[in-house]
Amino acid sequence: MAKRDWRAGILIAALIAVLSFPTVRNLDFTENLGLQILASLILGMLTIIGLVVVSYLSRWISVLWQIGKFIVVGGLNTFVDFGVLNLLILITGVASGVGFSIFKAVSFAVAVINSYFWNKHWTFEAETKKKAEFIEFFVVSVIGLGINVGVASFVVNALNAPTGMSEVAWANIGAFIAVAVSLIWNFIGYKFIVFKKKEVTP
Repeated sequence: MAKRDWRAGILIAALIAVLSFPTVRNLDFTENLGLQILASLILGMLTIIGLVVVSYLSRWISVLWQIGKFIVVGGLNTFVDFGVLNLLILITGVASGVGFSIFKAVSFAVAVINSYFWNKHWTFEAETKKKAEFIEFFVVSVIGLGINVGVASFVVNALNAPTGMSEVAWANIGAFIAVAVSLIWNFIGYKFIVFKKKEVTP
């Protein structure tokens, strides 16, 4: 990994550690604050480990490095999304219904803005700025927003949480499923539409 990649990876790992804390705290897997902080730090450390592994594997399959960076940025976006969502849930106590859908839209929008900067400058290293880039990014992101919010809202509001599971835990499962579904669309849209590199003609 180049120094630039190390710096980006460390910054992303630190952000993931901080942003994962509201989610870890909301999930109530333990009441011990020290264990909650440790869980958040482990998530940050796993980011660095993942980058090192992908960097090593990309010696044989070069496209893995870009996919790995996209996944790491996706991880950061997920924790931006979850962090904002869980902060709103913590502040208001609302974890379902229309309030949840609004919170999910807000948290996803913040994550999309974060995604634009990281994917443009680090994942896809788009140096040239197309005139229509913002419009393309906006359209791809709005479609992603629809997929993300729609899937999360369907899971949380249309499907019943398993017996014994809290509303907050079910809200986070719904959000996770939404991220998984929209991840594929986002990669395809950003790589082949928004940050598509122009072919060099001989």
